[in-house]
Amino acid sequence: MYKRAIAVSELQYGMYVAELDRPWIETPFAFQGFVLQTERQLQALRKYCQHVFVDVGRSDARAMNPSPAPQAAGPAFAIHGNAGYTSQSELAHEIEAAGALYSRTCTALEVMVEPLEKGGAASLDGDEVQELINALADSVIRNPNALLLLSKVREAQAAAHARALQVSVYMMVFGRFLQREPDDIRLLGLLGLLQDVGRARLPAPLLLKHGRLTPEESETMRRHVELSAHILGITAGLPRKFASLALLHHERQDGTGYPRGLRGYQIGLHGSIAAICDAYEALLAPPPYGEAQSPADAVKHLLKERGTAFHGPLLEQFIRCMGAFPVGSAVELTSGEFGIVIDEHVSQRLKPKVFVLLDHAGKLLRSRRVLDLAEEPRIRIRRTLEQGQLAFDPRRLF
Repeated sequence: MYKRAIAVSELQYGMYVAELDRPWIETPFAFQGFVLQTERQLQALRKYCQHVFVDVGRSDARAMNPSPAPQAAGPAFAIHGNAGYTSQSELAHEIEAAGALYSRTCTALEVMVEPLEKGGAASLDGDEVQELINALADSVIRNPNALLLLSKVREAQAAAHARALQVSVYMMVFGRFLQREPDDIRLLGLLGLLQDVGRARLPAPLLLKHGRLTPEESETMRRHVELSAHILGITAGLPRKFASLALLHHERQDGTGYPRGLRGYQIGLHGSIAAICDAYEALLAPPPYGEAQSPADAVKHLLKERGTAFHGPLLEQFIRCMGAFPVGSAVELTSGEFGIVIDEHVSQRLKPKVFVLLDHAGKLLRSRRVLDLAEEPRIRIRRTLEQGQLAFDPRRLF
């Protein structure tokens, strides 16, 4: 079964709606899965959903051929690799192993970037950064859920660096999902970690400003892309042409991005992945680094720009990778309890495993309790919470 995420506004009659962006029980549909045939069905979907997952194999072939997104003519790139990955370690063990590595990486980033923030010369150690990323990538390959959980811990003293590490983790996890080779996963992780390093050269008040930027401030903010490329270009120990990859994460498929206004295939696989992961994290991150949206709202926002700002097929795969309730999401259950999503079922995306933290009275539970919603028919997720609304330390969950 191959399912494609499609915005409700783009649905066509003949498409087989296999999943919704919310539990079926919260909608008037009597069956979980149906062929879209009537205006009444379409109106109901518009009322209750922003996007759905369509089973391509069970849909009418004519319905699955929308007009192509505006992209530059040229050769396409292969999205999927040929590597095969399965979980190689238990989550509790991997969190213990990756926890110290995650903290070490945050500290190393802070030390390396501090001279840049003070106006000094670039002092990045390319070999050290690659060593850290290689270790993080190995953890993602063993069990991606550990770092997805750990990356939700935002160090108060290094929030900007924590955000860069979050983007790095998303890019590595997505690369693993796409079955890219280990070396490619490491490159994606390195790119996510360093592509915004030029922000350290910008005025701190600008980076910490809440609210809308003035046109002049926006222009200054955009300079971080070229600044990043310059810093990385003179840093020893990084891959060849790495600096050019750092120029791509704000380019857009329709040519409206910056700094070069590239279109479509010109942005390439790595740049297209970077654009999606960076935008997703910016929507989730707390102010002043982002908009503090829930994962569901962030996905809705990205889908509105599918095929225009973001590479359509890649975005669909990213949504499948993250799932309806991404690992690390804080959720409220219909039982009144609150918890953290720690794992997903590939075939039952709306029924993940949840580590319950608070009881229905909002009191911290002393005993360890994991609910597998696939085996709890009477309990489901009522809603997701905003980032940071339910504070937790994944290193103390197990």
